[in-house]
Parts: sequence; structure tokens; C-alpha cells
Amino acid sequence: MKAIKQYFKRETLQSKNSKIIIGLLALLVLLLAFATLRDTDMLITHDKANALYTENKIQKIRLEGEWLRLYTPEQTYKIYKDAVNKTAFFTKYPVEVEADGRDFLTLLVLGLGVGVAVILTLLIRQKSMQTPKNSFSLGREGEASKNESTDEPVQALTSHVTFADVAGIKDVKEELEEIIDFLREPQKYRDMDIRLPKGVLLVGPPGVGKTLISKAVAGEAGVPFFYQSGASFVHIYVGMGAKRVSELFKKAKQMAPSIVFIDEIDAVGKSRGEQRNDEREATLNQLLTEMDGFEESSGVIVIGATNKIEMLDEALLRAGRFDRRIHISLPDLQDRAKTLELYLAQKPNEVDIEQVARMTVGFNSAALDTLTNEAAIYAMRAGRNRVTTSDFEAVKEKVLLGKRKILSFTEEERQIQSIYQASKAIIATWLDVEFEKIGIVNTRLVTQEHEILSKSQLLARMKVYLAGSIATKMHYNEQFTNASKDIAQAKEIARKVVHEYAMSDNFIVTPEQEETLLRQSATEVTTLLKTLDTALLNTSSYLLMHENISQDECREILRNIF
Repeated sequence: MKAIKQYFKRETLQSKNSKIIIGLLALLVLLLAFATLRDTDMLITHDKANALYTENKIQKIRLEGEWLRLYTPEQTYKIYKDAVNKTAFFTKYPVEVEADGRDFLTLLVLGLGVGVAVILTLLIRQKSMQTPKNSFSLGREGEASKNESTDEPVQALTSHVTFADVAGIKDVKEELEEIIDFLREPQKYRDMDIRLPKGVLLVGPPGVGKTLISKAVAGEAGVPFFYQSGASFVHIYVGMGAKRVSELFKKAKQMAPSIVFIDEIDAVGKSRGEQRNDEREATLNQLLTEMDGFEESSGVIVIGATNKIEMLDEALLRAGRFDRRIHISLPDLQDRAKTLELYLAQKPNEVDIEQVARMTVGFNSAALDTLTNEAAIYAMRAGRNRVTTSDFEAVKEKVLLGKRKILSFTEEERQIQSIYQASKAIIATWLDVEFEKIGIVNTRLVTQEHEILSKSQLLARMKVYLAGSIATKMHYNEQFTNASKDIAQAKEIARKVVHEYAMSDNFIVTPEQEETLLRQSATEVTTLLKTLDTALLNTSSYLLMHENISQDECREILRNIF
């Protein structure tokens, strides 16, 4: 504590000394300026000058800019040069021509000013060198970060991405074509008095390529591209976000036609509610003001991206701001095939693209990119110079779930798990629930791409999730913890069937209906597993030997039984 007091005392003393030195130097400059700039020569009239001329009192004349200085034994006078007959004066008396004294004095004062600035700089530098790096500089980090954030210039990017680099999304491309055309030839639209949307909102789950699409728009149109993250506008200092928005739009207008892309716009455009945040509200208000200030044909298009449109403020979504909303969903089978084809174009491969596309249901564009890269790495590690379909199968689980350690089961646990997983494979095959592979440690049912699902399809999936616990109870007369996740999945399907999809027999639903549905399904699975017990044991043996089984292999086991 004493050291801290001494430090602040020393800092205060140094500060006082610096102020005294600065004050003295400033006073010195003022005194010198006053002394040099003071003009003591008497200003005279035309008559007085002519009297001096007639009386031969003038010894010499000095021409300084606009003035004539007349030197006499008693005093020096000055008069405007055009007020006398210069020819007569210059002929009779010797003349000295010099620069305007004021210019000289100005240069002198400037020189003194520069000298003072140099001295101050040296003092400040000396002080900073004397100050310890880890001194008690309370709050300076925040100040530095503030300066860094405010001094960072807004820069336009040049996008080299085109729609050729973005696979699929045919509908999205069609929506954006007219905006690209407007950016290329804005005059054509102005001539016909056509108003294009000020803003376009790209809505979709993470990883579907919203940023890439906006870059492709800029690349196709050949216009400057301003990228900002919504979070970059939100500062701890009130007003800084609004200033940044203002600078961004000012620069975009200067370089119009141009595109302003705000990624994760929900970070700054959240609905204004009870949880008030002055900085975020100020920034949002500035964004709304800037978008209102656009002329319809200003040549600036704002593209926002979000996966949480329900969180955006209503004022941001009203007509005249983000007029057009483009929803981007996860790629379907055709889009995935085109995306994989694009990502594999530069990689030597022998890949069945359609097969890989079928086994990647639910993958977004970013996940497909990662999957393709991981498959290529896997092939290289295996010593091969071409990527194959099997490489995709080998790394798919890693991309979906991350690399995880395979559990080391005891022999007894392997037996239990093989019965558990074999029952799921048998029921799924019997009820036509598609799966890629079912192994000792994982289950990969094919995700349904259809928008409309029947009650039978939903119940069939629910029965697959119930099969494992029922089979182990039949064979071991015991329940095990490995069934917890599957039971939770079955309950979730039952809840959706009854409540969300309203597929119950009664219009007024109750929790008992979920229980009834689960019990009925469990009874049907129990009966089916008893009938297929031989196939279940054969499948279990197959899993113990190979650890994985495909649906075709499971069908072959069922055919051999019947």
C-alpha cells in the first residue's frame, strides 16, 4: 500500500513539473512573438512623407512588401508604397528591397513553436520510458482497446467468389439475379423508375453458406464488398457501435454501387425489450436511420444473415428496410451431390458421389466441405493418392460427432451390447426403417428428408428405439443403462405424435395417451422379437465378429431364417 502511495505521489510530482515546464515554454514563445511582432514605426500620411522628402530628412528607404519604411536620424516612419511617387523617392534616396517583415516574424514564431513541440515530445518520451510497463495504469487497457476499435478503418473487399463456386441453391440464385443485374447496370433500372429492395435478409441454419452467397453476389456484380459481423458493432462504450455503423455506410455510399454484408445481424438487431442495453439500442437505431436514409437508387445493397429471425426487432423487418427475405435450407440430395462434385473437382478420386450424397442427409455445405477434406486426409494417411467412397464412410462419424474413444467393453458387456444393437437392426429391417450401419457402439438411422411423414413411419422408428431394452430384458431378465438415450428418443416421438402432430384418436389429448402409445408399441416389438429370436441371435453373433452390420446383410440373415 505504501509503494502504491509513493508511486502516485511520484506520478503527481512529475505531472506538476511537466506542467510548469510547458507553461514556461509557452510564456517564452508569447514574449518572443510579442517582441518580434510589435511594430514601433510611425504610420504617416502622404503629406508628411512629401514634407520629409522636401526637407531632405530621409537617409534611406526600405521596401518591405506593401510598405515603404522611411529612415530619418530621429525616427523611422512607414507608409503604404502606392501612397507616394515611388519613382521620385527611389531616384533621390538609396533603396533596400526585403521580404515583408511579417513573413520573417511568422517564420520565427513557427520555428519557436516547432522547438517547443520537440521539447514537449522529448519530455513525454522520457516520462513514458521512466514509467514501469506493469505500473498501476488503471483503465488503460480499456482505453487502448477503445482507440484500436475506433481507429480501425472501414475497408472494402474485392470478392473473387462467383456462383460457379457455390453449388446447389438454384432458387436462391434466381432470387439474387436481379439484384446482381441492378448492381451491374443501375441506370437501366433508374430509367424505368424501378425501385429495388434496400436490404436482403438471408435466413437459414448455420453452415449453409450465407456468407459465401453474399460474396458470390459481390463477385458476380463486380462491386466492392463490405463485410462486418454484427458482434463487431457492439462495444462496451456507448456510442461507438453507432459511430462504426455510420462510418461503414458513409464509405459504402462513396464507393457505390457496393454491398454491405452484416453477418449474424441478430447480435445488433435483437428485439428491443425489457433487458435494455443502451449501446445495442443506439447501434440498432443508427442502423435503422442509415437504411431509411438510402435513396432507392443509391446503388448500395445491404445483405444481412441470421439463423434467428424470430429474435430480430420488428422495426428492422418492416417494409423499406429488409424488403426481401430469402430462406436457405439444408441442401437436399441433388444439392449435396452438386456440392460434393464441386469439392472433389480438384481432388483425384474414385468416389460414388450419389452414394455419399445419400449417406450425408442433414449435412450442411460446411460439413460437406469438412467431410471431403477429412476423407482426402484419410486416403493420404493410408498411402493412397486417390479418394474413394470408403474414405468418406471411415470419417463420417468423426465429422458428425468428433473423434471419440471407442469404449473398451468387457466380454460380458459386448454380449449385452450385441443383443441390444442386433434387436434394433432386426426390427428396423423388418419395419423398413432405413439405416446405413448398426454397430456395437453406434446406430446410424437414415434421417428422413420428407416434409410429410405418416404415423406408421413415426411409430416404426419409435419401435426401433424400444427394441434394444426389450430384447435385453427378454434374454437377461434385466434392464441396463445403455438404453437411456434410445428410451428418451422413443418418448420424444410419442410426444410429437400425440401433441405436435395431433395424430391421436382423440382431439383432446392427455399425457396418458403417450403412455398408451408407448405400451402398445412395446407389446408389438416384444411379439415380433419372440418370432424373430433366431435371426436376433444370428445377427448378434455377426456383430460380435464384425462389429458392424448393414441393412443388406441383415436382410440376408432374415431370408435364411424364412
